This record gives sequence, C-alpha cells and structure tokens, in this order.
Amino acid sequence: MTSDAAAARATATAPGSGTGIVGDAPPADPDVFRAEVRAFFDGLPARLADAGTGIDRARAYRRALVDAGLAGIEYPVGYGGRGLDRSYAALFDAESRGRVPPEHSIFAIGIGMALPVVRDHATDELKRRFLPPGLAGEEIWCQLYSEPGAGSDLASLATRARLDGDEWVVDGQKVWTSGAQHSQLAILLARTSPEAPKHRGITMFVLPMEQPGVTVRPLRQMTGEAEFNEVFLDGARIPRDWVVGDVDDGWRMAVALLAHERVQTGVASMSNDTDERMWARVPIPVGQLVASARRNDRLRDPAVRQELAQLWINERIVRLLATRDVHPSIGKLWRTRQGRAATAFASRVEFPAGIAWEEDDEDARFVVFQTLNCRGMSLGGGTDEIQRNTLGERVLGLPREPAVDRDVPFRDLPTGRGS
Repeated sequence: MTSDAAAARATATAPGSGTGIVGDAPPADPDVFRAEVRAFFDGLPARLADAGTGIDRARAYRRALVDAGLAGIEYPVGYGGRGLDRSYAALFDAESRGRVPPEHSIFAIGIGMALPVVRDHATDELKRRFLPPGLAGEEIWCQLYSEPGAGSDLASLATRARLDGDEWVVDGQKVWTSGAQHSQLAILLARTSPEAPKHRGITMFVLPMEQPGVTVRPLRQMTGEAEFNEVFLDGARIPRDWVVGDVDDGWRMAVALLAHERVQTGVASMSNDTDERMWARVPIPVGQLVASARRNDRLRDPAVRQELAQLWINERIVRLLATRDVHPSIGKLWRTRQGRAATAFASRVEFPAGIAWEEDDEDARFVVFQTLNCRGMSLGGGTDEIQRNTLGERVLGLPREPAVDRDVPFRDLPTGRGS
C-alpha cells in the first residue's frame, strides 16, 4: 500500500467529530413538539444569515438541526437521534414544508437512503462511526448501485469485491451516480460470490470515496447540467468490517434501501410550496403553476382552471400519502405522474410556441429545464414499470414475473457478465 493510499484510508476511517446532540425524552403532547419545530424554523434565517451558499449553507442547516435536537428524529438517542416514532417525523415534515434550504438536497441520499439502512442493519460499531457525523452533515454520501449492464435488472451487477487480508478490494464500474463528485462515502453493492445465483451473491458495503482507485467522471445531461456521474473502481479498498448486513446478503439490504429511496423520490420530494424555484428533478408546485397562468393571463380560461384544480388534487393526494403507512412505490408513482403533468401544463401556459424563447427569460428557461428534466422522474428510483411490478407481486400477491436465470450461478449466465 502506498503512503498516499494509507493516508486516504486513515482519513476515510477516522470517526466523525459530530457530537450528535440529542433532545430530551419524547414530549407528552405532540403540540409541544410542533411548537418546538416552529420555533426552530422561525429562528433559522438568522442562524443561516452568514452561512454562505451551496454545501456550506447545507452544512450550516444540519448543524442547526443537531443543536436543536432535530437532526435524527427517528434515530436512537445513543447515535445522535431523538428517539421518537414516525408520527413525530411526520409532524416535522409538515412544519418544515417550504422552509428547508434547497441546498440541503446534497444530503438527500445520505439522510434519506444510506443512513436509515445503516441504522437498521449495520453493526453497533458502524452505527457509531457513521450515524452521528452523517446526521450532522459532516459527510456526504452517494449510492453506487446501477451499472452500464445492470439498471432495472440490478441483480445482474458485475462489480466484484474480493477479500484481501483485512480489506476488501473492489473492481468495476457504476453509472448514474448522483453527487459522487461531492461525496466522502458511498453505499456500494458488489458481487462477492460469483458461484451463487445473481440475487444471492451480492454484499452491501460502505466505500470511502476519497482514495486511490476511485475515479469520478461527470455525465452531461440534455439540460446542460452534470448531475450524474460514472464511477470507476480499480482496486479500491474497504475495511473488512465495513459491511452492512451480512456478506452475500446484500440483495436484501438493497431492497431495504430502495424502499427508502422511493419514499425520498416520491412523497418526500414534494415539500416545496413556496415561490422559490427548484432547478431539480421535482414536480413544479401548483402554487407556481397558478402564478404562471396568472402572469400569462390564462386564469380566466375554464379549461386551464379545471386542469389546475386536478393538479391541486393530485398534489394533495401525494402529501396525504406521506402521512399514511402505504407502500413506497405508490407515492413514487403518484409523484412521477404529477411531475410530468405539471411540466406539461407549464409548457403550454408559459410558451405556447414550444421552443421559442429568449435566453434572458428566466420564466421560459425554467420551464425548458423542467421539460427536459422531468422524464427522469420516471427513471430515478426505479421505472414506473418496476414500481407496478413491485406492487403487483408484493402488495397484491400476483405471480412473480417469469425469469429463467433466477437460480443459475452468476458465473454461468450466458450474457458473459458472469465470466
């Protein structure tokens, strides 16, 4: 191991400095908690006044949450959380709607997907290492799942991890990785037993991103943004005990994380109902659509008013789903439908000429961005077809989709990926 590699490993494995300040025992009355959250957000603008922009502002918000005991409402007190149940998290979500800094989305994968799986399935040692600094915003996470030949059929992934003494050595390629360029850590799926069928030879790891052997390359999208990346792993190393769950039980861990992802990309993504535009893959709030129709003198059109009423109903349905214990694929499907419909409405109202707009017209540029970006809502977190299959099989109990390779050892698959 080179001295540079050793230094990178030492930095990656050093415990975070987050104190994980926690709140008191659960309040007897939810109204007490609601008032606490309102007071926090009332004082937040002053707290963030000198916080800067971008990641600095996002981290300042996380630190403020830690100081207020609101950073991990459903997390155990011993790991930097508040130790409350889901009902309190729902109260926080309702009170925080439209008041969370948009820069906070940089932590969406860590807070909303990776850390919940670590909390529920990792060892106590890994929980102590990752949960407090993660909740405090000291570390940014990405998700290394999809590969060029393993998208919807994720279990066909070919990235390999082999044990070498006290470390795992990883080789392979991942793609469509959001935020990899900013991340210190990644939740990684890799194949550890090629002789097992494809679903049963996968392990979930925590990978240090800032080390030799990890190369991140941006992927430019038609919006002009480079939100996604491809990640090349060439002898990247992971400490032996940085395994989430058990070795070769990674598919079960993957499904657990995907459930959190579908919540994050479903109902949880529709939390902005302010005038501030989100240049991201989220549905345009109906309040902004109403403002667009008013600005273009279309509110008197009965067809426009009827369409706005339906979009408002759909938006409320998605938010109501957030308060109920429903399968996450339901919220994901509703959010995808709303995102496409809202963008189509905005396109017709804002510039009926379609592609004709002035470069300095921010209203039109925003709609163009959303038009190009919104189809990704149907892909991220699993396609609509995947969601419907999941609901059919796991909720309705319909027969599983036929698959001839489910019990075939991965190395014997005819695609060549197992060789």
